[in-house]
Amino acid sequence: MQDANSLTGILTSLVPFIAIFAIFYFLFIRPQKNQQKKHKQMLEALQVGDKVVSYGGIMCEIIKKEDNHFLVRSGESTMKLVKEYIAYKVEQ
Repeated sequence: MQDANSLTGILTSLVPFIAIFAIFYFLFIRPQKNQQKKHKQMLEALQVGDKVVSYGGIMCEIIKKEDNHFLVRSGESTMKLVKEYIAYKVEQ
């Protein structure tokens, strides 16, 4: 009988931790994974001629697409920009 009571006590004390983890998952982890998935899809869909903004705030146009980076033009200068540093595509 005491084993059943101790098991019930353990389960009762675990319920708040499980609830907190579930809340944390649905409020923070899951939305972040969805956002990362959308960002990855956006990066894969970028084409030459698209205008983008980097996380540093540089507005530029893609002039060449390579494996892990883009060759971009901003004003008169060109530079290589790693794909992960593109924040978003500028919609025209």
